[in-house]
Amino acid sequence: AAEKSRSPKEHADIMVENFKELWKKLDISNDAFIRTTDTEHIRTVQGLMQMLRDRGEIEKRSYSGWYCTPDERFWTEKELVDGNCPDCGRPVEQIHEENYFFLMSKYQERLIKYIEENPSYILPDTRRNEVLGFLRNNVLGDLCISRPKSRLSWGIPLPFDENFVTYVWFDALVNYFSATKYLAPTTLNSQLLTLNSGDWWPADHHLVGKDILTTHAVYWSTMLMALNLPLPKNIFAHGWWTVHGKKMSKSLGNMVDPNALVEKYGVDALRYFLFREVPFGLDGDFSEQALINRINTDLANDLGNLVSRFSAMAEKYFGGAIDIGLIDAGAAREFEEQCAYAHMNVRRKEYWSHLHFSLMLENIWNIIGEANNYIARKEPWKLAKENTDQLKIVMFNIWNALRITALSLYPFMPDTAGKIWIQLVLKSLVDEARQYSPEIFEWDWKPSYEIKVSKAEHLFPRIETKK
Repeated sequence: AAEKSRSPKEHADIMVENFKELWKKLDISNDAFIRTTDTEHIRTVQGLMQMLRDRGEIEKRSYSGWYCTPDERFWTEKELVDGNCPDCGRPVEQIHEENYFFLMSKYQERLIKYIEENPSYILPDTRRNEVLGFLRNNVLGDLCISRPKSRLSWGIPLPFDENFVTYVWFDALVNYFSATKYLAPTTLNSQLLTLNSGDWWPADHHLVGKDILTTHAVYWSTMLMALNLPLPKNIFAHGWWTVHGKKMSKSLGNMVDPNALVEKYGVDALRYFLFREVPFGLDGDFSEQALINRINTDLANDLGNLVSRFSAMAEKYFGGAIDIGLIDAGAAREFEEQCAYAHMNVRRKEYWSHLHFSLMLENIWNIIGEANNYIARKEPWKLAKENTDQLKIVMFNIWNALRITALSLYPFMPDTAGKIWIQLVLKSLVDEARQYSPEIFEWDWKPSYEIKVSKAEHLFPRIETKK
């Protein structure tokens, strides 16, 4: 900011628009875009800070330690790497000053017990074990939650000492809470009153990067304990996307621009790749060729061809109108049974609660694969000449497979799912899912109106690559 002659807030105002635009491009919706400069957030931070101070959870002390100015973080001698910051690798300086500390150490045993008694609190299991190992093998210190204004002017002033601002890892963590509008305005007077019955807090899933897991699983958890507030139901630490096995960085010149990928390949193709290629929670190595392979094999060949073949056959053999209301569900049972295992897995609560996105997509593609194999076995082009009743059953089964596919794909690829739904000549996917849920997810569900399949557009054209 200083290099560009801007205040920190002016610089943040410009940078934040880049993130907002990227979320739109990636088709990511949000109820609120929280900024730590928001008035309500500042009031919430100061209210909670005062509450902790009044309860004796915050103390002022003299402190000496190694400080990294770019990261705004203290490090112990043991944590330094060759005398430098272990995060950014830049030099640190020895600082002696007074600061305010949250008495985090009081909650070490309580947090260990909580994690042990709630196995799903931190996921994946490898990350849970990592946090437990950290807590069991180290003496948890108290957390410095302030910086003197003489050294750092940017930040939320402490409500009980105007000479200090709030440290980022207290301020920023509270934004998850303040964004929900969970606290009533009276909180700032003396007590915690809620605006809702718990629908928005605590979070069902709190997603964080693996590099900031300790900050959230330890700092944030103990802060909530000290405030007597509910902890998130789950903290899930995702991995990194690397390039040639190395973390992306500007200095290495291996950054991947998601804006460019969306422009080149489309948002749903990119979303599918990111969800499918690597189990969520693990690191994944990105390559453009791997993305192209997924598009050509899974999206163009498997899914795209199935939709195109079905709509073409529906038009050719029935003029697009398939009277599924007259089809006996029992006559279509054979194909349903072939898809039953994948259909069950797509709806498994454990897959959703543990964020097994890759497994869910794998099972959706098992249904797509069964449908493609079914067409090859039944040869509807022959049935059109020999057995029209059997042809209707075959077409109904493929229609059903695509209906289940569209419903299941919606969280991952909303635009593609919507296009498939429309081509099946159903009404709004979202509206019907709300109106008929949960029965609409069953295999034998039928709409109450006539089906007339529309001609399909090519969902994912093949990408030709140079050999």
